[in-house]
Amino acid sequence: MRILAVSDFHGSLEASRRVSFKAKNANADVVVISGDITHFGSVQNARELLLPLVKLQLPIFFVPGNCDPPSLAQINLKNARCIHGSCETYDNVMFAGVGGGPLSPFNTLFEMTEDEIVKVLNQSFKQCQPKSWLILVSHTPPKNTKLDAAFSGEHVGSSSVRQYIEDKQPSIVFCGHIHEARGIDCIGNTVIVNPGPARHSQCAVANLDEKIEVQLDHL
Repeated sequence: MRILAVSDFHGSLEASRRVSFKAKNANADVVVISGDITHFGSVQNARELLLPLVKLQLPIFFVPGNCDPPSLAQINLKNARCIHGSCETYDNVMFAGVGGGPLSPFNTLFEMTEDEIVKVLNQSFKQCQPKSWLILVSHTPPKNTKLDAAFSGEHVGSSSVRQYIEDKQPSIVFCGHIHEARGIDCIGNTVIVNPGPARHSQCAVANLDEKIEVQLDHL
């Protein structure tokens, strides 16, 4: 399976169009979106931003980000499935998801306590059936990795997401949120990927075969 991983459109329709073009050019089988589709926008804004991707007729699995309305977690658009608190299976891969972000001083649209994040993660995992691969799509990166270091140097990821990774050991985690922390890291055997913001033409491509291969790329 070939996965195009993107995050953080922040309301850019041009970014969505570039993602659509990249998915075709990269022969992606699946697109995953790790949140912040809108920039403090509405569900209707999100629908419009997802439309170029829906037209691909590929499976799309997404979660809302902290800059998206919480009600985005309740919508599905044909082949675009929101997996916040749920688990979807495609081929031999399970996609579980958690959106939003931890509580912050910025009071953004969709924030949760760490206890609430745990509940969403547990809810999604309970719906997963045993398959070859488990992928977690999270807006927020796990705490204390290369992928959650803000410009200040502070690690601002989620401790609950990290605990989930340590306990469940998913194959891959796709995240976003911290624009400046684009990269690839590991916790145990789990590969963690922050593809960088699609708004800045950044993405990642992952191949799942007998092993995992991930490459940071551009739209």
